[in-house]
Amino acid sequence: MIYRSKAPVRLDLAGGWSDVPPFSSKEGGAVVNVAIARYTNAFLVPRKDDAVSITSADFGMTVRANSLRELHYDGNLDLIKAALRRFPVATGIDLRVSSEMPPGSGTGTSASLGVALVGLLSWVGGRGLSPQEVAEEAHLLEVGEIHVPGGKQDQYASALGGFNYLEFQDPQVRVKALRLDAGFVEALQRDLVLCYTGRSRVSGDIIQVVMDSFERGEPATVAALHNLKAVAERMRRALLSSDYQALARLLSENWAEQVKLHASVTSPEIDALFARATRHGALGGKALGAGGGGCLLFLCQPGKAGVVRAELASAGAQVLDFDFDTRGLQVWSEPWSQPGRDT
Repeated sequence: MIYRSKAPVRLDLAGGWSDVPPFSSKEGGAVVNVAIARYTNAFLVPRKDDAVSITSADFGMTVRANSLRELHYDGNLDLIKAALRRFPVATGIDLRVSSEMPPGSGTGTSASLGVALVGLLSWVGGRGLSPQEVAEEAHLLEVGEIHVPGGKQDQYASALGGFNYLEFQDPQVRVKALRLDAGFVEALQRDLVLCYTGRSRVSGDIIQVVMDSFERGEPATVAALHNLKAVAERMRRALLSSDYQALARLLSENWAEQVKLHASVTSPEIDALFARATRHGALGGKALGAGGGGCLLFLCQPGKAGVVRAELASAGAQVLDFDFDTRGLQVWSEPWSQPGRDT
């Protein structure tokens, strides 16, 4: 038997950063996001011995050990090791993971990996977890086990799927699934353009800098975080009322507040992509995640998405097709046999 899981990444539409402590614990945060059908995939085959083999296709790396006890945090696939420590399996395993998005894309790939692993390993171990429990456990892997600062929105988006409005008052998370008009969702699917800048971004360092600034009470940072939270509530209302123009305006308003948090959130290259997209039909847009690289998202005038896509591609960005995901985490098993292999 083999065991598989897949968990979607997300587009953070508004409010990102406000889900990160200490802001989320002191002031409360709010985020609107949507899962998309680009996944982190995990594949597990039990072995007859105690050996462990972990392979990441994205990093071109394999870690091997004689047993789970010999796995140590050393900067190589530590999130996967953390999942195996927290959800140990009874036998040796071959575990392989891969993502359909570039690492550091700003779409929550590490959280998606955590969700895929928690879902898979807890299921193999006979421990049934709700999507919310999976999200909490996946967040704990990053923050509690390998000490990467961040909020919870990515894990909740990946575990739940769909459009969600999330409110954070640590440790509580309130989830409000957004049921949108089907025609409006089709229009968003047609007119949203997602592109990868070609530059990977690791968000942990910049998150720490911004939250240290918040802790010191620096007025610009405090105001920007509160404004991001407020944009999320207005984004929720715009989506529920199918207000296309408001949605575009709020994407850009959110981006303006992101840029105020730290100089590295944008760059001349990113600014040039925004300017090019706007000249050719983008109504609004923002960088995903912490910015500074990764992916950009634009909402275009009806009929202009193709032009914007072509212009971004000609400027060197990688345009990424996507559908919305409504299912969130999926876990299943299949019969497995491979002649000549002792599993």
